[in-house]
Amino acid sequence: MQVRFEILLVTLVWALLTGSSAMAAGDAAAGESQAAPCSACHGADGATGLDPSYPNLAGQNERYLTRQLQMIRDGQRDIALMTGQLTGKSDQDLENLAAYYASLPGKTSQAQGDDAQIERAERIYRGGIANKNVAACSACHAPTGGGNAPAGFPLIAGQSSAYTVVQLTAYREGLRTTDEAYGGMMRGVAQGLTDGEIEVLADYIQGLY
Repeated sequence: MQVRFEILLVTLVWALLTGSSAMAAGDAAAGESQAAPCSACHGADGATGLDPSYPNLAGQNERYLTRQLQMIRDGQRDIALMTGQLTGKSDQDLENLAAYYASLPGKTSQAQGDDAQIERAERIYRGGIANKNVAACSACHAPTGGGNAPAGFPLIAGQSSAYTVVQLTAYREGLRTTDEAYGGMMRGVAQGLTDGEIEVLADYIQGLY
């Protein structure tokens, strides 16, 4: 319960400190003109990439996406396939790209697990796992998976399960540290998840809308 309380507290404080006045202010039309190279991997609609392990970008919260693009450009988030793709782009360029993808309709999908797996995942998503100090995913990502745009917490509903498995595992193993500004919340949550729990959660999240 302590982890859940800490996550909720950090979420509240972050939202208060980074209110709507600090939201990214990109130009979607300008972003569209730069997005052609991105479509090679993420699809023309931002949601039908070449590989299921590539993230869906369509409908993603603008603030979150801007920050991730900045970290990739600056080498703070290491993604081999993205190396060099954002070199030379200004913060405004990245804000424009983020605004463009945020303007696209998000992808909807369906969970593939059986009823027992979906029920298990739903319990974790909405209630966490108290005896392992795993906080409820819905505390930051909302019951519908829509995230928290002012706080910069991402939309995860409809996200490819393959991508979510890779990211949760990376957080658990300490290979992804892009949650540093949020007190390492994702690493703290993922540490308590087994491979099986990550798999059912990722499948359940894919089916949220």
